[in-house]
Parts: sequence; structure tokens; C-alpha cells
Amino acid sequence: MVEPEPTQVADRMDYESRRWVERLSAEGRDRDAAIAELREVLLRAARFEVRRRCATMSQIRGGDQEDLAQQSAGDAMVAILSKLDDFRGDSQFTTWAYKFALYEAAARIRKLAWQGRELPLEPEDWSVMADPGPAPQGEVEMNDLLAAIRQEIERSLTPHQREVLVALALNEVPIDVLADRLGSTRGALYKTLHDARRKLRAALAARGLIIDERREEEE
Repeated sequence: MVEPEPTQVADRMDYESRRWVERLSAEGRDRDAAIAELREVLLRAARFEVRRRCATMSQIRGGDQEDLAQQSAGDAMVAILSKLDDFRGDSQFTTWAYKFALYEAAARIRKLAWQGRELPLEPEDWSVMADPGPAPQGEVEMNDLLAAIRQEIERSLTPHQREVLVALALNEVPIDVLADRLGSTRGALYKTLHDARRKLRAALAARGLIIDERREEEE
């Protein structure tokens, strides 16, 4: 795939988006002013997401929420400045930037919610891996499939693949929480999960069994 030339990318941007990129890429007072303005945009987004996610978390009070929003906005700013060349003008720049703040705020809240909790490394519900047919025949097929999945997870996967698959796919541990606990990255864990699922599907196929591949798209 041929990457578009910088001039083509700039031509595709609306005026306001192009000005954001130009100012943030410049030096001196104009860049400082742009960073200050962008931080306000990011802070509004982070505050919104923190309030929304903390609505059911009474232990996180107003002052703590503001600290979380400030930290999230700061992390989002660092990420945006490092990825400024990735912006292609497919949306408005502020819309693109807004998503960074939402992600950082969501990640911080998820980590906080899991703070002090042990990561479940044993499956809590094996049935999430299965795609049973209509009962009662479907129930029999489901039991056979679940038994095979248990066996192949133990037999075919490495300990690390097994740990990641169980935590993410079966016990729904947030990926950023798992990455933090394991000292890894989201990208590395996504690859491990993909490899584990591929290996598991192959092992099950060799036994004449399949799992619902649509679930792969939901991750």
C-alpha cells in the first residue's frame, strides 16, 4: 500500500485541522499556545469520561476524579504529539484528539477498578468459548466442545498463551490492566491472544470440532 504524500494529506484536511497540525508542528509561542488550547480540549474529554465511568464508583470522589482527568489529559497530549504524523485528516483534528483523552481516562479507571484485585487465571465460565446448537442436541455438542477446549488449552498452548487467553477471552480482564500487571503492552498481548486462538482453533479442527469465529471479531 502506497502512503499518501504529505501534501496530499494536508490537502485532505479541513482548514481548522490543518492549522492545528501546523501550529503543533511549529516552534515557539504559537506551538505553546496550541498545546495550551489542545490541553483544554483534552481535559474536557477526560473529565467527561471520568465522570461517566465513576458514576458507579463511589470510592472515587470529586478531587480524585479531577486528578484522574488531569493525568489522562497529560498522557493523551504526550500520545498525540508523538503520533502527530499519523493524522490523515479522515476526521476533524479535535475529534481525533478527543479519542486519545477518552482512551486514557478509560484505561486509568479500569486499572483503578482492578487495583488490589487478583487476576483470575482460571476460567469462570467455559461456555463463553462455545457456540452450541439448539437443545437438546446442542447441549450434548456443547459439552463435547467444552471438554475439548479445556483439554486443548492445557495441551496445545504455552503457559503464557494460556494465561492471556484465560484472562482476556474467558474472564474479561481489561487488556490494559493485564498489560500493566504482566509488564507487557497491549500490542504484545493482542498478538499472544491471536496466536493462542489460532493454535486452539487448529487443535480443535484436527479433532473435527470448531468454535464460533465471529467471537474473534468481537475482541
